[in-house]
Amino acid sequence: MSFRFWRRVRIAPGVTLNLSKSGGSLSFGPRGAKFTVGSRGKRATVGIPGTGLFYTTTLPSGRSGGRRSASYSAPAVPTVRQEDRLTMGFFKRLITPDDEEALVDGCRELVLGKEEKALEHLEKASHLADGAYLAGFLALKKERLEEAANFLSTAAKKHRRLNHYFSKYNISATMSLPITDEVSAHVSPNLRGVLLGLVEVYQRQERWQDAIACLEKLRRLEPNDVVVKLSLAELLLDAHPGDKNVCRKVVRLVEDIENETPIHAALMLYKAKALRHLGLATAARDTLTAALRRKKGRSGDLLRALRYERALAYEDLGQKSRARAEFEKLYAEDPDYEYVATLFLT
Repeated sequence: MSFRFWRRVRIAPGVTLNLSKSGGSLSFGPRGAKFTVGSRGKRATVGIPGTGLFYTTTLPSGRSGGRRSASYSAPAVPTVRQEDRLTMGFFKRLITPDDEEALVDGCRELVLGKEEKALEHLEKASHLADGAYLAGFLALKKERLEEAANFLSTAAKKHRRLNHYFSKYNISATMSLPITDEVSAHVSPNLRGVLLGLVEVYQRQERWQDAIACLEKLRRLEPNDVVVKLSLAELLLDAHPGDKNVCRKVVRLVEDIENETPIHAALMLYKAKALRHLGLATAARDTLTAALRRKKGRSGDLLRALRYERALAYEDLGQKSRARAEFEKLYAEDPDYEYVATLFLT
């Protein structure tokens, strides 16, 4: 899990100046599609509004094929020292409650990469929803799972107050949280983000039923959230391997999913796994083939997982030559992937 933390300054509708640890950048575009110019080059970010899931691609710059590509000439972005972005003045500290001061100090230390100091400050603000949110994710990152569970549970109980102090101090905090081995989501300070964090904690603690309960609560709140569906599908199959009733539930969960985005492709992967365990290898193969028709924007990990599962479906169908061809391609790309070496060399 990685932390993205910045102060955001609104310049004009659809235009935002992001002041992060790595320097300034300028983002512009409508909700769900942003183009960013900064110290790390030009990046296009496309998301699913309302889900918290974003995909970021670094765009090429300079000349290509002897011709200059179209580009946007962004205005110069001022550089602000990171230690100044979240520093309260002396007189402001005199009138700021101690818990709010601890929250801001924790944010500043987190921006500077001083995670131990950040957590010390945030623990003093953990009775605030925003303090508990940040402390929970930071404790999760440091594998302090019991503390993470307690902090995030507090944030969940006080979820109606989430983002109150972040908004007050003009702070935006987003966490990059792994949903499966192939896909990560950016979660924000709201009930959805906290519950997804709790799911990650409970999974690491092997508290499967608690994790499933969190996801079922999220499904009731947001029945069409594809991130929640993906997390639930993965967790159900991991917690109950080979259980046919669980496999049927996963197939129903993923019904009517089209191959629109990487998250949808990952859902098709888990649908195919469930179908194969139900003995429906032809349906599993067809699902995986449909998922593999689009490769643009899909990570190498996701594509390899889809092809590996399709190779297993070919084996179940008795199509040994096709299975072997798939395993050979995977072995050539990554000899250590899953059990490809064992399957291919035996």
